[in-house]
Amino acid sequence: MVEEIKLSLEDKIRGIVTQMAQERGVEIPGRAKIYLERPKREGQGDWACSAAMQLCKSFGVSPRELAEEISAKIAEDPSVETVEVAGPGFINITLSKGWVGDLIRRVISAGADYGRVNDGGGKKVQVEFVSANPTGPLHMGHGRGAAVGDITASILSYAGWNVEREYYINDAGLQMEMLGRSARSRYFELIGRGDEAPFPEEGYHADYMYDIAREILDEKGPSLADLPEEEAVPLFTDLAYERTLKWIKRDLEDFGLKFDVWFSERSLYVGDQVERTIEALKARGYAYEAEGAIWFKSTAFGDEKDRVLIRSNGAPTYFMSDVVYHKNKYDRGFDLVIDVWGADHHGYIPRMKSAVAAMGRDPEDLQVLLIQFVTLLRNGEPVSMSKRAGAFVTLRDVMDEVGVDATRFFFVMRRCDSHLDFDLELAKRASSDNPVYYVQYAHARMCSIERESDARGLERPSMDDLDPSLLSLPEELRLATVIAKFPEEIRKAARDMAPHRIAYYAQELSEAFHSFYNVARIIGEEEPVRRNRMLLMEAARIALRNALGILGVSAPERM
Repeated sequence: MVEEIKLSLEDKIRGIVTQMAQERGVEIPGRAKIYLERPKREGQGDWACSAAMQLCKSFGVSPRELAEEISAKIAEDPSVETVEVAGPGFINITLSKGWVGDLIRRVISAGADYGRVNDGGGKKVQVEFVSANPTGPLHMGHGRGAAVGDITASILSYAGWNVEREYYINDAGLQMEMLGRSARSRYFELIGRGDEAPFPEEGYHADYMYDIAREILDEKGPSLADLPEEEAVPLFTDLAYERTLKWIKRDLEDFGLKFDVWFSERSLYVGDQVERTIEALKARGYAYEAEGAIWFKSTAFGDEKDRVLIRSNGAPTYFMSDVVYHKNKYDRGFDLVIDVWGADHHGYIPRMKSAVAAMGRDPEDLQVLLIQFVTLLRNGEPVSMSKRAGAFVTLRDVMDEVGVDATRFFFVMRRCDSHLDFDLELAKRASSDNPVYYVQYAHARMCSIERESDARGLERPSMDDLDPSLLSLPEELRLATVIAKFPEEIRKAARDMAPHRIAYYAQELSEAFHSFYNVARIIGEEEPVRRNRMLLMEAARIALRNALGILGVSAPERM
């Protein structure tokens, strides 16, 4: 297949250059890397190589002169149709048509596994994402983080990693007590005794607190109002927490997410995890006691000051919780930990990487994806939708209006660390302007052609019918080239933890198919050509379906 041909050609070029260097007594710089990449423009072949431009000084010739000599030797490879030298010394390689047949065979044979690579080698990676405080419904920012985290996990799994998805429940801290006090105050309002439990100034003011209080009242009756405050607040906290977590789990499940682990922050303080973490840091010289508190020696890693782990009153800081939690992760055997955070946590990354280093791990064993803000638009104008949630728009609001498919796709149409404009009307539009509709329609059109072919009694093609010489139109070769890119895109998306690459790929493949469909008739064409175009289309359908599957977006057969 193309990926194998690429690797073979890279080895061949490496061998050519090495032999030329030996013949001339030239030493090749160790930093020189010989690899092929996709040309940036159409019509420049299937692969481009810049080796001549890297090595011309070592050989003492111009880049173009060296490229001409290398190209002459590359042209001897049977997988190559033409080799051209372009510009100052780029080598553009066009493969022979036989690769199209190899591609179609491989894609159709692999089916649902087409695109899988084994870069991860089965190593364990944990992706921890969403992890919203269980104090209310999920908002748009949480939704984008959910899509990014889930799709990143799917990409890594496709790339050969052993992936575990985890939700960290922030169920410890003052925010939980404030949730309980807010629910208790609304409960008192509902029974007409609001003056007895004034609403806390820092409480959760949105309308959903009435929903929580109403559920508690329906279940428990008015008798909870007679409990002493010190007994009632923890009880209301637990009751409100149960309901908000239920909402969160329901919304995420409806959004297509399934977490392997729901990890409670409270569990970090069960047993001696905190003590063992502090002792481990002390043993490595990164924790010490001063002024009645316990400190992390973050200045050893370039921080402006050391950071408190345990306050002088014995209470742990949020940083302490995060350090213990990440030690817990590595103790569970993960080779790589990926956290998905809001963009406002950017400054916290160096501190957490310092903590990871202090545990004796490579700081690169922790990777953080930052999620930028989402602006909700309607026909280009900012909108506000949710009254229940107060000042923010909920994920549920958006799912209910535009559907799960469009919501997930739109959330990863841009790099996660760039601002995203989400236009509701565009997401619902049944036209090529809507990216998710455009992609899904491509898949549905492929299925429609297969149904029409069956309805006319035309025989489905087999591999015995495959003759790549019949697939010579530019649009046919372009479609094959894009199909062949899928494993590369998986590799790049996994390497960069960039789910937007798969959304881009799905759009590129759909565009290539629509262009192919517009010029290459299938039904009604002469039999040998029809059968080969059907096989090419089936390969495209498999690649598109697999890409949509990674995105968690359905691949409809009818639209």
